[in-house]
Amino acid sequence: MLDFIEKIKNTLIDRPVIAVADMLLFAALLYVTFAFLKKNNAERLILIVIPFVLLGAVFSSEALAFPIMGRLLAFAALFAALAIVVLFPAETRRALRKLSSPRDSWETFNTKYEVPDEELSSAIDHIVRSTQNMAKKNTGALLIIAPESLPAHILESGTAIDGKVSNSLLETIFYTKSPLHDGAVIIRGNRAVAAGCFLPLSQSLAIDKELGTRHRAAIGISEAYRVFAIIVSEETGVISVADNGVLTRYYDSEMLTDALQQVYGLKTVLAPKRKRKLQ
Repeated sequence: MLDFIEKIKNTLIDRPVIAVADMLLFAALLYVTFAFLKKNNAERLILIVIPFVLLGAVFSSEALAFPIMGRLLAFAALFAALAIVVLFPAETRRALRKLSSPRDSWETFNTKYEVPDEELSSAIDHIVRSTQNMAKKNTGALLIIAPESLPAHILESGTAIDGKVSNSLLETIFYTKSPLHDGAVIIRGNRAVAAGCFLPLSQSLAIDKELGTRHRAAIGISEAYRVFAIIVSEETGVISVADNGVLTRYYDSEMLTDALQQVYGLKTVLAPKRKRKLQ
């Protein structure tokens, strides 16, 4: 440890700019790591990471001459990074997606469809109308707007439909006595591709415990794929949306129409009006 401190002292004297930049970068790395862990309710891991880093600095010191432990703990940052990727795969994937696409995430939804804009506008109207009708009746529903094709195992978990989107079709699917009402409807453009599909559930610990499987599934699918999910609560009739792993509740018809127009690329992308974020 003494030689480590001596090196820092010498660097500060000989190359002060490099030394300051080095310390700032190290501090920034620690801050980002701890902020990520805290945001994902991993405070206990922070208590493990801190002594691990300190031990790495001590055992890597030339004064102690511990070649095995020193070399092992010198790779502490690599081990920590791998642990974060393994323990928080969804959060890591979402962070990488944001880095690779610095634009507003809503812009990435803009996709060219093989139907006129009028058909897309009509599909939006039917989606909003059916969502409002189901909310009034406390009918649980989960609609996934997927600009791109989802993996086959998700589509094949349900029943292929390939029908034109209409409020009567959607309300029939989610009718409580319908065999498909428990799953999700996958919509691309103005077509309902499949219904009764099972989705991957989010493993995030930040999700409100009061929320059920539909909300967790909506968050999970939006974490893993480029989709926009709409949820109607069976208990309260509250309309929520999940986008990029973030759940937002209490959407009304105007907010939902505005959001879908942006998702379908029919409207200039603006910051969406949101009332309450749960993540």
